[in-house]
Amino acid sequence: MKTDMELKQVIDEELDWDPRVDAAGIGVEVHQGVVTLSGHVGTYAEKVSAENAAGRISGVKGVVVKLEVTPKSMLGDEAVALAARNALQWYVHVPADNLQVEIEKGWITLRGTVQWGFQRRAAESAVSHIRGVVGVSNLIRVVPKIVPEAIEGKIESALRRHAEREAHHISIKADAGVVTLEGTVDSLAERRAAAGAAWSAPGVSEVVNNLRIR
Repeated sequence: MKTDMELKQVIDEELDWDPRVDAAGIGVEVHQGVVTLSGHVGTYAEKVSAENAAGRISGVKGVVVKLEVTPKSMLGDEAVALAARNALQWYVHVPADNLQVEIEKGWITLRGTVQWGFQRRAAESAVSHIRGVVGVSNLIRVVPKIVPEAIEGKIESALRRHAEREAHHISIKADAGVVTLEGTVDSLAERRAAAGAAWSAPGVSEVVNNLRIR
């Protein structure tokens, strides 16, 4: 098991390695396996990439992001909103006609409904990489049209395809489209991957991720 100092060193190296991140502007602190990232980044996409970089390190139990997005060149909200609408229209997995985009000082709020959890995540990803965006609030609701059947089995099969060993440590419960994950995993990245598998099941409207990191 890595100490906090060892985790900090590995995370610093991972941030330096990731070409999507300018590690020079990011400070890293670790306390009992929980990582805090602070400082400034140039884009919201870089902020997300830094969080993901820290989260995929084995031994990290959580990531607190205190990074401030300070774009090198500010774009007007109208231009960013137009780019966001175009991004949603061009993204093949997103039902753009069911979504609304609001923006204030570079912060995007997404509203509307989708049928699948992965569509909700795809919409956020589509607008997160636009220049001038400083943050995203995803208020899109998942309203399945498919009646959920045997969700637990479908999710468990997906987890076994991805990580046979981890699937044995995860309990899956579903009630009216709400999936609850219980158990333990080895890393924050595995915790996110399990939630992603749950969101991909038909009829899922919400995922409650109670997985603990060993």
